[in-house]
Amino acid sequence: MPQVSVVVPLYNKEPYVRRALDSIAAQSFADFEVVIVDDGSQDGSAAIAAGYPDSRFRMIRQANAGPGAARNRGIAEAKGEWIAFLDADDEWLPDYLELAVRQFRSLGEDVASVSSGYYDFHGPGTTPRSTKSMWEARGIVAGSLRVHPGMETTAFAYALAYLHPCTTVIRASVLRKWGGFYEERCRFAEDSFLMVQLLLNETVVFEMTPRVIIHTEAGQLSKNQQSARPVEPFLEHPERIEHVCPVALRPLLARFFTFRAFKTACVLGYWGQWEAAKRLRNRFRTGDDRGLPLYWESWVCTTPLARPLGALLRRIRPLHP
Repeated sequence: MPQVSVVVPLYNKEPYVRRALDSIAAQSFADFEVVIVDDGSQDGSAAIAAGYPDSRFRMIRQANAGPGAARNRGIAEAKGEWIAFLDADDEWLPDYLELAVRQFRSLGEDVASVSSGYYDFHGPGTTPRSTKSMWEARGIVAGSLRVHPGMETTAFAYALAYLHPCTTVIRASVLRKWGGFYEERCRFAEDSFLMVQLLLNETVVFEMTPRVIIHTEAGQLSKNQQSARPVEPFLEHPERIEHVCPVALRPLLARFFTFRAFKTACVLGYWGQWEAAKRLRNRFRTGDDRGLPLYWESWVCTTPLARPLGALLRRIRPLHP
């Protein structure tokens, strides 16, 4: 049985998928299997993946159901003790799996996941940019993390953001315990729905050295948006997260939900959808949230002023996710 299962969700990534698969094959840690889940691709992606010349790679086909469903299909098929995920347009550096497995072995059974640093790459004519200093400025540090009731709301939010699927190897039993990724035809923040449960209930490990290249030029969500993004599933269904949250951490979770509702309300307001922003903000308002970031900005975005202000901002400063 392989020690690591690598799950690659694939949908219409013909120009990039070979690069992703090559980066897996080049890993210094070789005891792995690769489960490629073709999520109904309509280009040549599936043919490239099916013909990859490595017996450790196999492909499963399904009707298009979104990235969460594709990853969950891969989890169901996985045989390894640990599961890693790589989107078909990104790539790993050769020591990515080796160093994650080393952490699991040295730190023991209590560790649920190991997350590495990464480079942002914006396409031809640019060089990969390390995000290490950005995350350090946000308070992310190398080592084990267990969330506690006194944790700052923004620190929790940044820790959650650091748990990117392509940079995180997760114990298979933990993945199955928390039900995998959100998959109800969701194409935004389906990973965060799982990762917030992981962060609330498990010990995670952060590594700061970049060992992954995230190709922002290749992903649809990395391009300038033309409309408001969907509301995050954990804000659509907060009760599902509350149900599994330890009692001592529920005040922190409530503050986090409010903070993220403020942030998403700002995005909705930017696109002129101030009524939707108002509904979302009011849903998560509490009596002591004035000290949270984006409190006043989100309030403006729930008024009719949001529409002309958003139009002005779109002309002078296009929004990037």
